[in-house]
Parts: sequence; structure tokens; C-alpha cells
Amino acid sequence: MSSAGPAIGFVGIGAMGAPMAGHLAQAGYPLVVFDADPARTRAFAARHSCRVAAALTELGEGSEIVITMLPDGRTVRKVLCGEGDTFKGCVAERLEPGAIVLDMSSSSPIGTRELGALLEGRGIQLVDAPVSGGVKRAVSAELAIMAGGDGGLLEACRPVLAKMGKQIFHAGPLGAGHAVKALNNYVSAAGLVAACEAVIAGRSFGLQPDAVVEILNASTGMNNTTKIKMKPFMLSGAYNAGFSTGLMAKDLRTALELAQAVGAPAPLARHCVELWNEMERRLGPGSDHTEMFRFLENLGENKGNRR
Repeated sequence: MSSAGPAIGFVGIGAMGAPMAGHLAQAGYPLVVFDADPARTRAFAARHSCRVAAALTELGEGSEIVITMLPDGRTVRKVLCGEGDTFKGCVAERLEPGAIVLDMSSSSPIGTRELGALLEGRGIQLVDAPVSGGVKRAVSAELAIMAGGDGGLLEACRPVLAKMGKQIFHAGPLGAGHAVKALNNYVSAAGLVAACEAVIAGRSFGLQPDAVVEILNASTGMNNTTKIKMKPFMLSGAYNAGFSTGLMAKDLRTALELAQAVGAPAPLARHCVELWNEMERRLGPGSDHTEMFRFLENLGENKGNRR
């Protein structure tokens, strides 16, 4: 370990990963980055002190901590373990025993436990540490981080995590962070749908949408969508909050799969998953998740036309 701290490899320099990795570079950590899109790493390196890896194996070589911020657990596993878990052409091919992987993506908790066992066989330790707060809080380094895995490992990584997040929770054993992240996004997505439905119904009744939002925010109906998303991203028509419909739908499916695996009742989750899956089909996975507002508007208009 250098005097500046552990050497960190960061995979995934996207909307969330770029500001997160940027905070680590600004803190002076020896940093090497990789992304499937070379233009992203070039742009990042132009702004920050770091090294760009030409391949995943190069990133793994010399990294003491590897952070993944990728779309899903399947991508994380392929990046770390290679195609078919061959450990060829991947990060873990050249990672030294004792290295730590922090998967900060939104992955399946069941898949995370499988990945942990695979990496453990090579002497590599895994902590799942997904985040909540979106791009805005990634930029301000105020993310909530929910970690699963060995508590001692988490404490060893806490100084690194603290450069990216304001609140760091130990959720439980390996996979617990990914489990609670999926459940959090389910609660968030369900609240988003309820807020959209309420504002659309209120407007149809003759209420001013801004007034509805202000009253909700002063009342018990307040939630993350009414406080943060409704006015700037939905009522404005901007629909650019920075989190895709595809990722939200994926997280909801993970939450439902978790509930079903443990036999927990989840009737609302089933309906919610169906709705987000339909939105993903109609608007495309790359649409912004705040476009649920216009998706529901269009549902109402279509029903009116059928009548």
C-alpha cells in the first residue's frame, strides 16, 4: 500500500461511476480506471489524476481494492471472473490474493453470494456496497452506502467509501447490501407511481399540479418523488433525472425475486413489476425512470379514447 492509500481499480465510469471515481482521485488515491466505452475514460483522465487501463487484466494487476459500478450482477461477474468463470481476460486473472472487491452496482443478492464463493477460491474478498441517492448525491459525495459482508472488511474499506458517501451502513452478511438496495428501489418506485397517479388525478379534477405537490410535501403523502423529482423532472417535461427505466425495472424484478425466494408476501410488488416492465417495453430501457409520469398520462388518454 502506498503512502497515499490503497491502489484502487475502478470499473464503470458512467453517470454514477464518474463522479464517484472522481472523488477518489481528488482524495489522492492511486487510481486506475476502465470502462467499456474508451471515450468515457479519456474524458475522465482529462479531468483527474489517474491511469487508464487498456484491459481488465491490466486494471487487476496491482490493484488492492477493485470497485465495480456496472449495470447488473451478470456484467460484474463477467468483468471479475471472465466469460464462463474461466478467470481469463478479466480483473481477477491478475488480482493478488488478499485483494478486496467492492461491488457498488445494483446486483442480485443471490448472485452476489455465488460470486463471493468464486472469488474466495482465489483468495479475493468481496463486499457488496450498493448506493442510493442518484447522480446528484454521487456528485456531492453524499450517497447512502449499504454494505454486506464481513464487518472487518467494511471497516478496512470505510475510509475509501467515506470519500463517496455520507452514510455507510453495515446491512449484514454478504448479499445483504444488494438485498436492501433492491428493496429500497422497490419502495422508491412504488412511491413514484403513487405520486404520479395522484398528481395526474388531481389535475384531471381541476387542481394545479404544483399546488398538489406542495401540499403533499407538507403532508403525510410526501416522498422522494414529490420532494425531489416531480417538479424539476416530471412537471417540467425534462425527464432527465439520470436513472434509466431499464435499471429501475431490473431492480424491481430483483426485489420481487427476493421476496418470492424467502416466501414473503408481495402482492403490490407483483403489480409494480408488471407496470415497470410494460413501461420498459413501450418507452425502451434507456428512457429516464421519471418518464413514468408521461407513461401514465398516455395510459389515461388511451383509456379515454377507448370509451
